[in-house]
Amino acid sequence: MLKIEVDNRNGRLWDVTALVPELNWKTSRIGKAGTLDFQIVRNRSLGLREQLPLACGNVVRVWHGDRRLFYGFIFTLDESQDRVISVKAQDQLRYLLETDTYVKANVTATQVIKDQAMAIKGLMGPIADTSHAIPKFSQDGQKRLDMIFKALDETLMAKGMLFVFYDEAGYMTLRNVMDMKAEIIVGDNSLLYGYSYSRSIDSETYNRIKLVRDNKETGKRDVYIEQDNASIARWGQLQFYQKVDEKLNEEQIKEMSHRIMQLKNREQRKFSLEALGHPGIRGGSVVQVTIEQLGLNRNFLVEECTHNYKGQGHTMQLELRVFDGLIEERGRDGK
Repeated sequence: MLKIEVDNRNGRLWDVTALVPELNWKTSRIGKAGTLDFQIVRNRSLGLREQLPLACGNVVRVWHGDRRLFYGFIFTLDESQDRVISVKAQDQLRYLLETDTYVKANVTATQVIKDQAMAIKGLMGPIADTSHAIPKFSQDGQKRLDMIFKALDETLMAKGMLFVFYDEAGYMTLRNVMDMKAEIIVGDNSLLYGYSYSRSIDSETYNRIKLVRDNKETGKRDVYIEQDNASIARWGQLQFYQKVDEKLNEEQIKEMSHRIMQLKNREQRKFSLEALGHPGIRGGSVVQVTIEQLGLNRNFLVEECTHNYKGQGHTMQLELRVFDGLIEERGRDGK
């Protein structure tokens, strides 16, 4: 089922599948490189340097059947006296953690991604067109990966379009969240064996949106406020504040305020699942969850996904989030 290879980038390829008792592959929707953690147990009949001369920078490839799950590079090696090597590999998004300065006007998140990928000589796969031109995008001394997610966040706030940026087994990829639906349903009689469900207004919930814009003509700041009195009465006032680009007009600012209110004026609902593994699910996927006991039958966005392979077993842990209005809902029949 699973195949693990290490390439020393000098013409030597090692199939280490039989030497790896357990493997964990973790992906996040935002802000992190994909990681692969596993251990290799050396053969005690050979000297330490007579087999698997692993080194930082070696390439690691992992297949699940004919699907390539992971392509990345060894960043950490720890070896104990009992001949067990702990290996941590990360995909190429790790190289986007370097800091730099980037300033452009009327730039799309798509172009920001292409520029950052070119700067690190990264390999790119399909990159969706985000369309929205950010009037002024100025990032000084920021991580390249943070720049990318900042551009995607500004696109979300301005246009209500959610995109997922990730490494697809060696190729940087950007897709609209509507193209990230998993082909399976997780729930009653379908993979699920454990869950927890939480609701909160403690973070990322706002019912008063305050946007300000510097006005060079008047020398003052223009203030735009939108609030929901009903939820303020229910939860108390929770204010979101942001300074917007001075090039935005009043209509654009009001549209942005309305988008933010739609996204933030709600309880933040999170769901943790433990289920049998499915290789097609990763951070950024959209998964339908059906649990009759909770009266639950809806789509969730996967914030984090950890796949665990141990022997012939394959399980996964999913951290899910509701994203109302951005993910198309399915009916009771799953369609």
